[in-house]
Amino acid sequence: MNKYTTILNNINRYVSLSAEEENRLKSIIKTSKVKKKQFIIQPGFVCQSRTYIVEGAFRVFYLDDEGKEHTVSIGIEDWFVTDFYSYINQVPALNFAEALEDSTIFQMRYEDIEPLCKEIHSLSEYFRLTTEKAFAFSRRRVISNISKTAEERYDEYIAKYPHIVNRVPQYVLASYLGMTPEFLSKIRKQKITKS
Repeated sequence: MNKYTTILNNINRYVSLSAEEENRLKSIIKTSKVKKKQFIIQPGFVCQSRTYIVEGAFRVFYLDDEGKEHTVSIGIEDWFVTDFYSYINQVPALNFAEALEDSTIFQMRYEDIEPLCKEIHSLSEYFRLTTEKAFAFSRRRVISNISKTAEERYDEYIAKYPHIVNRVPQYVLASYLGMTPEFLSKIRKQKITKS
């Protein structure tokens, strides 16, 4: 298995690239090792790359005026992590992206990947499809946050992502689900008592 197998498999779930197109994509990918608690995106700086997680875990979060953290997304292997608004519009980011574990990432810089997408229709189609999927998921999450109780949101998350729940700190999961760590702890204890 070569080092690009996972990202190419991810792409092949949506579109087909020729061997030459794969090689052109591989030529612009930069591999980086990121330490736990290291930031790859920070407010005030333009998000310059599409970042694919090869190994590890990240969270994207927003810091409000009172200094409270609001986790926007959590990502693990085979997922992308970014500040979409900053990347797409090439404006300063509002969010932080922080490694939750020592991680390995692939980064494709805006000035490299965007022209390549104009040349390779399948690659452009891949990013369109995955961006639309991410947008649809974020809309569904907004509705879930409005219409469901904290316990229902927790149940929904562990049903969909049981492999993530124990990899992220409780305060991150609580922030993502829109509750305090104490309330999440209470929900978890109730689940254990019932079972």
